[in-house]
Amino acid sequence: MRVTRQRPGPPARPTLEDVAAAAGVSRSTASRAINGGRRVSPEAQAAVEAAVRRLGFAPNRAARSLVTARADSIALLIGEPDHRVVGDPFFASAVQGLSQALDDTDIQLLLLMARDGRDVERTARYLRLGHIDGAVVVSHHRNDLLERSLAHTSLPTVFVGRPWELALDRADRPATQWSDYVDVDNRRGGQLATAHLVTAGRRRIGTIAGPADMTSAADRLLGWREALAEAGLPPGPVEHGDYTTPGGAEAAARLLDAHPDVDALFVASDLMAVGALGVLRARGRDVPADVAVVGYDDAAIAAATDPPLTTVVNPVADMARAAGTVLLERLGVADPDGGPTGDRPVRRDPIIFPPRLVVRASSGSRS
Repeated sequence: MRVTRQRPGPPARPTLEDVAAAAGVSRSTASRAINGGRRVSPEAQAAVEAAVRRLGFAPNRAARSLVTARADSIALLIGEPDHRVVGDPFFASAVQGLSQALDDTDIQLLLLMARDGRDVERTARYLRLGHIDGAVVVSHHRNDLLERSLAHTSLPTVFVGRPWELALDRADRPATQWSDYVDVDNRRGGQLATAHLVTAGRRRIGTIAGPADMTSAADRLLGWREALAEAGLPPGPVEHGDYTTPGGAEAAARLLDAHPDVDALFVASDLMAVGALGVLRARGRDVPADVAVVGYDDAAIAAATDPPLTTVVNPVADMARAAGTVLLERLGVADPDGGPTGDRPVRRDPIIFPPRLVVRASSGSRS
């Protein structure tokens, strides 16, 4: 009689549960240790790493994605060209804050930059193909191609900054599309900056506003106007810049050429304020004796200018972290294992951070 021997099959692939059992920790702790989460003790981290090596465990993200229908990644979408992103600390803070929101999850962060033409088309195509589960959008503009592309997808989206086009009650938006946003009260920030200059005895207060197609710039400009009206002062001169140092310098030169009698400037970003300070210095105008200056953002450079810059705090990292948390809620990620949120309440109202003024030497009172 012939006996047929079956060849043994390949050994079973070790699972996350096997690793957790071998390490003597919970599944969620094993997941955090493997995926770089921070809330893991050194002892647990070492035990999980030893179990991974001993069992030959390798996470199978492709298989998990087939089961969960998730890509396990989200994107930070920046509506600016790459040369702007590299040189502006705003974007570094946004990356930092969003990364912190993802610390204890298995979700990876992708950075996508798109401003015009082919970049936007390529990015929109990438979003439609399901490579990411959701997006946080920063630095968006009126009539932005990127913003309009998002309006026609079902991708869960959270904006840092109030969007122009996506209202929360739009009836033609797909039912699964979310357009939450997180922002600072830029209107109030413009009021704080301008009221401070008025209190310092300034009466001819101009402003270098941001791009006219961005809601942050429009709101800060409105706050400036309202504070002047509240003080009984006429509207001062306005020039627009692009939130960069060269743009601030060019706007300051135009404003001073047309209105050399200004005694104060509210500048809608610290980078633009750096450019304005350079122009004032080149023209022999002392700051703050001749012209007081207040910026916006409280970027690291604000404390290092000459003189140090009074500015309004723009809590970018906190806003991005909050946006990431809202997006995780939308995706149903409540714990490091990617479990459902259960009966966690759905947030619909925007999250608005209060502004705060940091007073330094650039806005001193007149002697």
